[in-house]
Order: sequence, then C-alpha cells, then structure tokens
Amino acid sequence: MKGVHFLISTLAILAFATFLASAYDPSPLQDFCVALKDIKDGVFVNGKFCKDPKLANVNDFFFSGLQNPRNTQNPVGSNVTAVNVDNLAGLNTLGISLARIDFAPNGLNPPHTHPRATEILVVLEGTLYVGFVTSNGDGNRLFTKVLYKGDVFVFPIGLIHFQLNVGHVNAVAFAGLSSQNPGVITIANAVFGSKPPINPDVLTKAFQVDNKVVDYLQKQFWYDNN
Repeated sequence: MKGVHFLISTLAILAFATFLASAYDPSPLQDFCVALKDIKDGVFVNGKFCKDPKLANVNDFFFSGLQNPRNTQNPVGSNVTAVNVDNLAGLNTLGISLARIDFAPNGLNPPHTHPRATEILVVLEGTLYVGFVTSNGDGNRLFTKVLYKGDVFVFPIGLIHFQLNVGHVNAVAFAGLSSQNPGVITIANAVFGSKPPINPDVLTKAFQVDNKVVDYLQKQFWYDNN
C-alpha cells in the first residue's frame, strides 16, 4: 500500500512540475525588457513587434553579402559579419541566426559570451585554435581544440569562448546561433571599457592587481569586432 501511495505522490509531483515548465516565461531576446503600464510608451517587446503577415514580402527573408571578406586590419585582427533579426527581419521569432568571421593571420575573436545562444562553428578556410571555459561550479575547466578546414565545434550557451587563427594565412569560419538575437558580451570590453567605467577599486580587488594596472587598462581603446 505504501508503494501505491509513493507512486501516486511521485506522479503528482511530476504533473505539477510539468505544469510549471509549460507556464515558464519565454526566453529573453534582448538584454532586458522593462515593463510599462501604458503600452503607448513602449518601444520594444521581448524581441520585435511583428509586421502584418499580409504585408510581408520576399526581401523580408533575404540577406546578401556573406560571400565578401571583411577588413581585418584592426587591433584584434578579426571581423564578424552577423546576420540576425536586426538585418534580416524574417528571422523574428524563429530562434536562429548566423555569422561570418574573418581572421587575419594571428587574428583573434576575443573571449566573449552569447547570453542567449549556443554557437556551432564550422571552419571554411584556415586553422583555428578554439576553446571555452566552463562555469564556476564546474571548476572553470578549459576545453580547447585546433580546427582545420571542414571541422565543426560547438560552444555551449552563455559560456566564455574564443577563436584564434594559428595559421599563416587568412581564415574564415561560419557560425550558427540558437537565437534570432544572441547578443555578444566581449569580456575585456565589458570589464575595462564600460561606460561609465567600473570603479577601479572593484577591478583592483577582483583581479588582485595594482590600481595602476587597472587605470592603464581602462584607458585603452577596446575595439569591437562585431
């Protein structure tokens, strides 16, 4: 009899958990969405406002230009061409986007995260050293791999990752992302190039360095390759 009661209790808990899961809010599609009492003052919803489907046309679902290499003559030696809902309106609500990444020799796509997307990368040309770091709870383990033409690598959602061209020629990769607006947080830019700057006392203690080091880093120009 106890076994029957346990089974009934277990099924009830599973049913309740399923109800909670189905009632969960949709995943965020931008950094934040402050609620408004009066909709007339609204600018964004969680994503984008939608066009009347009857007014849609073929160009809403079309983007051209990923065949063109981008200029990589910049401090990090890379350039990202993103195709997301901001430049391909038809992606709205579809939960997917794309990017082309061009690398000069020794070019780097600096450590960054996509807060709203997993990324899958395929190398079209060149040789890339890639990697990601796990969360604190997993001990911040580093996973790295050298990729060659045709190789594929996946970066789990939200984790810090990077790509470095370790070849002697230009490299090109394409990335698919599991969000129409994955977002990008480049770690160095965010920490040392925020506007206004983070209080140096915070960074001095966080990085366990002299305040002169923090002052130097905050005065640098932090290039955005996106």
